[in-house]
Amino acid sequence: MVKTKNLTLMVTAAVLAALTCVATMVVQIPMPLKGYVNLGDVMVLTSVWLIGSPWGVAAAGIGSAMADLLTGYAYYAPATLIIKALMAVAAFYIAKCFMNGSYFKSLVGKVIGGAVAEIIMVAGYFVYAIILYGNVATAAAGIFGNAIQGAVGLIAGVLLTVALEKAGTKKLLGFDK
Repeated sequence: MVKTKNLTLMVTAAVLAALTCVATMVVQIPMPLKGYVNLGDVMVLTSVWLIGSPWGVAAAGIGSAMADLLTGYAYYAPATLIIKALMAVAAFYIAKCFMNGSYFKSLVGKVIGGAVAEIIMVAGYFVYAIILYGNVATAAAGIFGNAIQGAVGLIAGVLLTVALEKAGTKKLLGFDK
């Protein structure tokens, strides 16, 4: 029998994966290289900061890759799964280093962790685009759009996570320690 907390984590991760997919699909601003800027990173960061690792990492990677599969970008799905999971790992563990301090210190940890995560995203898609398209110039054309997406994801992800924490979401779900 699955323990109640484990079941809650699994269900919450599934919901967060679905929300990550939807956030990625709802607002799509097309970019020159067949990609698009989206709000998925908001949920990537929120997922891992809300429920931690490994469930938040799985929700971030799977939800983002599902969006690629559902929007006709299946050739990006394997890279997206890896890149978004790595983002979530970095965001979580860096933020975790700051969590035993004050509220301000915890917030700083989220900002630093989120910034590192977004750098991973920009670099990851740059490298994947080099592999996919075969040249650096074509890959470099996606950096600006990914950086914009990263900045929006970071700011909105921190704000959403703080709002959910202040609303007592972790306590409601039984994730506060």
